[in-house]
Amino acid sequence: MFTRSDDKITSSQATVFLTNSILGAGILTLPRVLTNAAETPDVWLSLIIGGCIIFCLIIVMVKLSQQFPGKTVFQYAGSIAGRFLAIFPCLLLIVYFIVIAGFEIRVLAEVTLFFLLEGTPMWAVLIPFIWVSVYLITGGINVISRLFQLILPISLLVLLVSYLMSLRIFEIDNLRPVLGDGLMPVFQGIKSTVLVFSGIEVTMLLVGYMESPKQAVKAMIAGVSIPLIIYLITVVIVIGGMSTDAIMRSTWPTIDLLRSFEVSGLFFERLEFPFLVIWMTQLFCNFSCYFYSASLGISQLFKLRLRVVIFALIPLIYISALIPTRMNEVFEVGDFIGWTGLAMFLLIPLPLSIIWLIRRKGMKINV
Repeated sequence: MFTRSDDKITSSQATVFLTNSILGAGILTLPRVLTNAAETPDVWLSLIIGGCIIFCLIIVMVKLSQQFPGKTVFQYAGSIAGRFLAIFPCLLLIVYFIVIAGFEIRVLAEVTLFFLLEGTPMWAVLIPFIWVSVYLITGGINVISRLFQLILPISLLVLLVSYLMSLRIFEIDNLRPVLGDGLMPVFQGIKSTVLVFSGIEVTMLLVGYMESPKQAVKAMIAGVSIPLIIYLITVVIVIGGMSTDAIMRSTWPTIDLLRSFEVSGLFFERLEFPFLVIWMTQLFCNFSCYFYSASLGISQLFKLRLRVVIFALIPLIYISALIPTRMNEVFEVGDFIGWTGLAMFLLIPLPLSIIWLIRRKGMKINV
């Protein structure tokens, strides 16, 4: 068998998997990305509107996938549009997952080297994380999801406790006046908020592995809602604690916020260290999501053994992570991924949904 047919996940596991595929490097850079785009503290409004758009995209992908129980987009795309027409967008989706995986593991390495292991060679950080991920994803999607269920609550707890402690430097005036520059800056920030949710395309894989596909809409909406709430809290807390001017000059504004104060009496007086250690684990989960998705895509598209594909992708992931030479280029890759994510929606779920509706309508007329 190329992939295990009994490798199923529950609705809660699907929710956690999607949440982990979204929550990654964005938490470290989101306030700066949104503030640079809108140049106003009202970016939290942009985030809410962008989240609503993402909900609509998710529903389209779920409804399409529900028409083909037990199959992923790499399996049912050919049934809708024909194998010849479907293979090109599926290959693009695989490359897209590989690029995201390389980006996430590179950000993980950059943060590790800058804050924790200064002077360590880049390869010495990348290679261990890649091999540990290989060990994880060869176990299948159920094993991956069970690990994510353990890690996600810890990550969210540490994150929320860190934000709670940062309220001592929070200034509500940094968020005022609301809509002081009108609605136009809010609309300008929407495109950046949508880009932060890159990777939601894994929805078209998860539905095929769910034990109860009928619950997919609720599970996937919940999987997006958790990151949306976390992102919203992050933007409000970081802007309130630093101001928009300081954020626009910061590379890692979320970490800089936690470095700007000390908490006496706790085991950790500087909260950025426990936060970084835990969030490195979250970045690892995020990376593993896309590593597995790319491997699964190649395995199903070309009918190859999944384990063989995983090992074959190791050098591609490593090269993808090392292509950007400077930090600015890493962020440019992140922007490219965001725009590519929008293109993926226009190239895969939207056309496939339209073709499926036309074909189903034609079958009803013939009947």
